[in-house]
Amino acid sequence: MVSSIESAVGTERKVVTEIPGPKSRALHERRKAVVSAGLTNGFPVYIERADGAIVRDVDGNQILDLGSGIAVTTVGHAVPEVIDAVSAQVAAFTHTCFMVTPYESYVAVCEELAALTPGTHEKTSALFNSGSEAVENAVKIARLATGRQAIIVFDHAYHGRTNLTMALTAKNMPYKDHFGPFAPEIYRVSMSYPFLDGLSGAEAAERAIKEIEVQVGASNVAALLIEPIQGEGGFIVPAEGFLPALSEWTTKNGVVFIADEIQSGFCRTGDWFAVNHENVIPDIVTMAKGLAGGMPLAAVTGRAELMNKVHEGGLGGTYGGNPVAAAAALATINTLRDRNLVARAREIEAIIMKGLRTLQQDVAIIGDVRGRGAMIAFELVEPGTKNPNAAAAKSIVSYCNQNGVIALACGTYGNVIRLLPPLVITDDQLLDGLNVLASAVRQAR
Repeated sequence: MVSSIESAVGTERKVVTEIPGPKSRALHERRKAVVSAGLTNGFPVYIERADGAIVRDVDGNQILDLGSGIAVTTVGHAVPEVIDAVSAQVAAFTHTCFMVTPYESYVAVCEELAALTPGTHEKTSALFNSGSEAVENAVKIARLATGRQAIIVFDHAYHGRTNLTMALTAKNMPYKDHFGPFAPEIYRVSMSYPFLDGLSGAEAAERAIKEIEVQVGASNVAALLIEPIQGEGGFIVPAEGFLPALSEWTTKNGVVFIADEIQSGFCRTGDWFAVNHENVIPDIVTMAKGLAGGMPLAAVTGRAELMNKVHEGGLGGTYGGNPVAAAAALATINTLRDRNLVARAREIEAIIMKGLRTLQQDVAIIGDVRGRGAMIAFELVEPGTKNPNAAAAKSIVSYCNQNGVIALACGTYGNVIRLLPPLVITDDQLLDGLNVLASAVRQAR
């Protein structure tokens, strides 16, 4: 059993007030006066401290975190190694801008990414602030390197909230509605969705490739951009063989294969990257979220011959690769490695899958259980059908929240519950969370 980090705020879920409590409600009233209504909360509880897999709110409730800030705090909250690294860097200097006066930690992060990302080819990297920035820059690089314009994306995809990444994202509400016009030369094709389409990986890939060749033309395509496991779209794991077939097609046709590992990367799926499960070697990998233990940092790592085609000054940003975030990333990577959290993700998978599949046999609303490592989801349906049951998902999230568990919904149809626990969660904490979740599912309709 992999050891877990003890929590300074207590290791057990504890509900001491109604949730949200009076102090959280008061803060929410203050918020409404000054924060844009466009920013929403699924769970309006205000946090004052967090450790390991527990967050404590301003009312003293200790809440079990099964969301990790949407896969960000993969190594857990308040990890000592990350705290020490960040504190030391803040004391040294907080910013100089790497494009003005560089520093070692930026280079060291890029060295780690060259070693960790799939493939033994020569790689270079550029660091940014967010996943959206990473995706935008990957597209820039692919277009410049190939001299082509078209970008292929997939049904149910989510790639960000900037103008270009909204165009890349499939779902309209809440991400795209009335925010257009969007960037051009984006083409969407069918995703492998085994629960709904019943196709093998080879069949689904053949369908997608035919759509590309008929609707776009291979010679016009700069890049194929895909999440190896889709995130916001519903934790969709493509059928085995789908990703390798697409990778083979891109290589044959001079298309850049971009793996968006922003949610699935850094040991989340039981390997350093989700593409590793099928030995796919992307030309470019985009990363963020779990990279820096809660600090804002993103990266684009790719084949040196692609990355280095960009002219001097063509990549950058004032805060990209900030020294504090870079220090956090180095500490996070070392923590993932030293604590063998790849193995812990697989242990978490076994526990969650056993619990959810047992539950699936007892209730009629769970249509599918899927995922890898500590990136697991179940899809809710109307009993006896595959029709989406978003009402049940909403009910389950609400029940969990009221009982001190952070659970997140996702999916194109809003009918998927996703579990993204910190990899340092203990077995007892995980089983406690699953018990609450099971009660939530049993009361839903």
